[in-house]
Amino acid sequence: MIKRPPLPRALRALLALGLAATAGATALPAPAAAQAQFRSCLSELRGQAARNNVSTATFDRALASVEPDMSLLELLDRQPEFRTAIWDYIAGLVDEERVEDGRRAMAQYPNALALAQERWGVDRHVIVAIWGVESNYGRNMGKRPLLQSLSTLSCFGRRQSFFRGELFATLQILERGEIPVEQLTGSWAGAFGQTQFIPSTYQRLAVDFDGDGRRDIVGSTVDALGSTANYLARSNWRAGEPWGYEVRLPAGFPESRTGRRNKRALSDFAGMGVRRIDGGALTGPGQAAILAPSGTNGPAWVVFRNFDAIFSYNQAESYALAIALLSDRLAGRPGIQTPWPTDDPPLSREERREVQVQLLRRGYAIGDVDGIIGSKTREAIKDVQVRLGQEPTGRAGRRFLDALRAGG
Repeated sequence: MIKRPPLPRALRALLALGLAATAGATALPAPAAAQAQFRSCLSELRGQAARNNVSTATFDRALASVEPDMSLLELLDRQPEFRTAIWDYIAGLVDEERVEDGRRAMAQYPNALALAQERWGVDRHVIVAIWGVESNYGRNMGKRPLLQSLSTLSCFGRRQSFFRGELFATLQILERGEIPVEQLTGSWAGAFGQTQFIPSTYQRLAVDFDGDGRRDIVGSTVDALGSTANYLARSNWRAGEPWGYEVRLPAGFPESRTGRRNKRALSDFAGMGVRRIDGGALTGPGQAAILAPSGTNGPAWVVFRNFDAIFSYNQAESYALAIALLSDRLAGRPGIQTPWPTDDPPLSREERREVQVQLLRRGYAIGDVDGIIGSKTREAIKDVQVRLGQEPTGRAGRRFLDALRAGG
């Protein structure tokens, strides 16, 4: 269920391809060498199939014609949770569009969500928030073939042991006939389905919630929602307890007292002058932590054990915060009250699409208008920023959009 395997917050590491890389470039094997290395690796993995509960017939049928995708190696250290400014990251995931879509989605599955909340004790709004962030409510589940992605990452780059485990888990799914190969598409790191389980998590925690005899997190929204609830319950979600809420920190509050792991009694934080955002006293279950992702002058939250359960889904605090904030909005609670500490506010997805339309009108070949600021869009933004006399960051912020609207 982890959409992408957790990575360190380091600058891009040299890819472990058995080749040296200088500070100025990363060396990749030539196509012929990569093919030879890939085939040798698959031969080695084939020899391990039986002890991983996969027949050689299934292995050969699934992987005989698969070619490596070397572009995946560039993605290993590019997780947006670790590289994007927190205000941009949250704005792209928690906006009015996703809130309204989520409310409509909830209205489509009231019985399944009610039963999931009753059976597993997990807040239905959190379940739907994960569905919304992971696949835009089932619309965008990823198009990369899992067999190609996982076999490539099993043979090249870092974390090969992890990806080999996921490759064999995928082959086990095929061995049992649970999901057809053409539906096993997803993210570059091997997550698939409406709530993006990695294959080993599917093996452990997916459930047949609609009762049709199959655990189908791709074609059955009900199975995907139930499986997500099961995951959170197994991650020690506590029924009836909040994930947290926004607070106001006193001036001079030390950053050393913040962080998800820096837990203490609420009375300790209250004694330091921490208050709810509305000025009220702190209340909540057990120990808590203070989250201040943009520093103590920006928005801050007190978070409890249920925040840790959300964090387990994809181990990044920014991701967990996005899920938590979207769940609040879906439940009718207000959004962030404290301004982010930036003089160039972030853009919603609708506004990012406007940026892309403006770039297309100026002749930049950036691809689809989807509100996702990918590499082509960033390069186009940089070029326009140079023309405008702005710092060429490639970031789509309020100042850049205003300049485009003004005809820049």
